[in-house]
Amino acid sequence: MAMEYEPIKPYADDLEDSVYTQEKHFSIDIDIIGNAEKIQDDDESKNLNQLAFRISDPNIANKGEESPFIPASNSTNLPLHGQQPPQHRLISLDVFRGLTVVLMILVDDVGGILPAINHSPWNGLTLADYVMPFFLFIVGVSLGLTYKRVSCRVTATRKAILRALKLLILGIFLQGGFFHGLNNLTYGMDIQQMRLMGILQRIAIAYLVAALCEIWLKGDDHVTSQLALLRKYQFQLLAASVLTVIYIFLLYGLYVPTWQYQIPDATSSSAPKTFSVKCGVRGDTGPACNVVGMIDRKILGIQHLYRKPVFERTKQCSINSPDYGPLPSDAPAWCQAPFEPEGLLSSVMAMVTCLVGLHYGHIIVHFKDHADRIRLWLIPSSAFLVLGLALDIFGMHINKALYTFSYMCVTAGAAGFLLAGIYLLVDIYGYQRMTLVLEWMGKHALVIYILAACNLIPIVIQGFYWKQPPNNILSLIGIGR
Repeated sequence: MAMEYEPIKPYADDLEDSVYTQEKHFSIDIDIIGNAEKIQDDDESKNLNQLAFRISDPNIANKGEESPFIPASNSTNLPLHGQQPPQHRLISLDVFRGLTVVLMILVDDVGGILPAINHSPWNGLTLADYVMPFFLFIVGVSLGLTYKRVSCRVTATRKAILRALKLLILGIFLQGGFFHGLNNLTYGMDIQQMRLMGILQRIAIAYLVAALCEIWLKGDDHVTSQLALLRKYQFQLLAASVLTVIYIFLLYGLYVPTWQYQIPDATSSSAPKTFSVKCGVRGDTGPACNVVGMIDRKILGIQHLYRKPVFERTKQCSINSPDYGPLPSDAPAWCQAPFEPEGLLSSVMAMVTCLVGLHYGHIIVHFKDHADRIRLWLIPSSAFLVLGLALDIFGMHINKALYTFSYMCVTAGAAGFLLAGIYLLVDIYGYQRMTLVLEWMGKHALVIYILAACNLIPIVIQGFYWKQPPNNILSLIGIGR
C-alpha cells in the first residue's frame, strides 16, 4: 500500500516484557482484515526513539521495531517448551492473512467454473464460505496485539471510530454500485439504489465493536493462568454471549409477515412486476421468510440490498443448480428478490467472530511459551468445531448468508486450527521462504482486494480498446464476455 505514516514515539518499558516498548496512546490504521500498522504517541515521550511505519515496505517485517508489541519466533530450532519467542512481528499472522486473500481470489475467479467451491446456495459450507470469517478472525487477533495497553481510552475510541468510518465509506464506494462492472464502461451511482452494506462495511462494524470492547472492557488482572485470562476479559466474553443471545432470539423469535417486491420488466417499458412472498411465520431460516432479510428490508430498504443473492443458485431458482441458470417453470416468487448477504442482523454474529479472534490475540500477548499458545488455541477451536457440527445436526443449520451461530462456531474453530498450524510451521520451525509470497500478500491485503477482488484492474484495462469497446484485451483473452 503506497501510504506513509508519521513517526511514532514509544515510552517506558513494559514491566512484564522489558524488551518491549509500549505506546503512550494508540492510533490504528487497519486494512481489509484489520492489520494494525501504525502506533502514535503524544509529546510527553520526545526523548525516546521514533519509529516510522510504511505499509508498502516489504523489508520492514524483519526489523525488530516494526511491531514491538507482537511476540513471535523465527528460529528453526526452538523447542515448544521452556523458551520464550523472540519479540518481533508475528509472521504467521501475515501468512494467514495472505492465504485468506489467495482463497478469496481463487473462489472469485474459479467459483463460476467450479460451483462446488463457490458459496453454498443456502445451507451448507464450501471453500468460499470460509473467507469472510477468516478475515474477521484475523481482525480480532490483530486488535488483541495492537491494544495491549491503552493510556487514553477516549482518544483511542475516537480514532477507532474514525478508522471504521473510513473503511465503511471505502466499502460503499467500491461495492455500492459506482463501478458498473465488466462490459460496461460507464460509472456513477444512483443514491436511491445504492447498496449500503458489503464486505468492507461488515468488517468496519465488527472492527469497531471489537476495538471498543478491547479499549473499555478488560480488567487489570495479572494473567498467569488460563483462568486469570478469562477473568481479565470476562466482560468481553459477556459481550460476545449477549450478542449471540440477541441474534438467536431475533432469528427464531420475530414474526415475518408476507412481503412484496418489484423488478423492472426487461421485455417492455411498462410498470415493474410486483411479486408477493407469502410468509406469516416465526423461526423460518429459508431464503424467503427469514428474519435477517426482513430486518434489512425494513431498515435499509429493499432497493439498497444486493441484487444477485446466492439463493438464485438453489434448485428452486435455477435449472443449472448449484450454478446460476434460467428459472424453472415453477420457480417460487422469492427467487428474484434482493437479499443482503452482509446484512445487519447477520453482522451481529460477525462481531462475535471478531471477538473470538480477539481472545486468540490475548493468548499471544499473555502466554510466551509456544506449547501454551498452541494448546490454548486448540482447546477452544476443537470445542467450536464440535459445537457447530452438533448444532447443524440438531437443526441449527450452517448457513453463511444468515451467519448462523453454528456457522460462526465451525468457521472460528477452523480459523483457530489454521492459525495454530501456520504458527507452528512459520514462527516455530521457521519455514518462511516458502511463505514469502503469502506474507507479502498479507501485508498488502487491502490493495490486493481493491485491485483484484473489486475488478478495478480489469475495468481499467477494459477502458483501452480498438475502435469499439468490445475490442479490448480482456475480450481477446476471454474475460468479460
